[in-house]
Amino acid sequence: MTTATRPTTGVSRTAVIIAQARATEDARPDRLFADPLAAHLVDAVGWIQVADAGRMNQEYFALRTRFFDDHLQAAAAAGCTQVVLLAAGLDTRAFRLTWPDGTQLFEVDLPALVAFKEAVLRARRATPACDRVVLPVDLRDDWRSALVDAGFDPEQPTAWLVEGLLMYLDTGANDTLLAELGELSAPGSSLGFEHANQAYVDLPQMQEVWRRLERFNATWSSTLDDPVAWAARHGWDAQVTTADELAERHGRPVPPLTDPALVGDARMWLVEATRSDR
Repeated sequence: MTTATRPTTGVSRTAVIIAQARATEDARPDRLFADPLAAHLVDAVGWIQVADAGRMNQEYFALRTRFFDDHLQAAAAAGCTQVVLLAAGLDTRAFRLTWPDGTQLFEVDLPALVAFKEAVLRARRATPACDRVVLPVDLRDDWRSALVDAGFDPEQPTAWLVEGLLMYLDTGANDTLLAELGELSAPGSSLGFEHANQAYVDLPQMQEVWRRLERFNATWSSTLDDPVAWAARHGWDAQVTTADELAERHGRPVPPLTDPALVGDARMWLVEATRSDR
């Protein structure tokens, strides 16, 4: 594997940081999920030193992963035979979760990141637990045509996941993306996504994180103060879960940067939505 293929810059670098958090969680005896491939993916790049705020967010990333694990598996059990992970990064859900027979899972991400990930998975002889289709496509290009050409059927219910992406897009790009998802979503489709409000971006504890992100060209470009209303404008009925609610659900400490007692109105939104009938 060449150095050029390793995801060490841009948004791809954040995929490594998230994989580090998953590997750390996997090593816990009380882990919220199993992810044996995460450490292998990180080892192939080299572990990245993160800012203090990044370390404080590791527990949040674990809760977020479990939240969307549960969301996708519930959607698949309810009849979504297609799962699409946009900006999939170093996601390993195709391998580590149990999927109903006939589930087709599509992963879409940048060609260089896909090439790196596939090389590691081949070296580990990883076997997916579903029909996995990988699309090396930039979301700024015609990813929808590539998805359909790869076998995606817009007439079938789909479970979409947009995890850790929307904050890197500006408001207009987010609106465009949600409109595109709506055009491809049959009745019964579901959507999971994450975003943050402006108060979270303004937290003093996060300023070093923003400086680091800027240094490797992965700055946040938008915030979202009302995710339910935004989703509704695009034809989705949404509900929000917060990290403190998840921490209570799983018997974990509330992550410091998402603890209302410490950060006031700052919020990371974890959102589940279903396609509305309107």
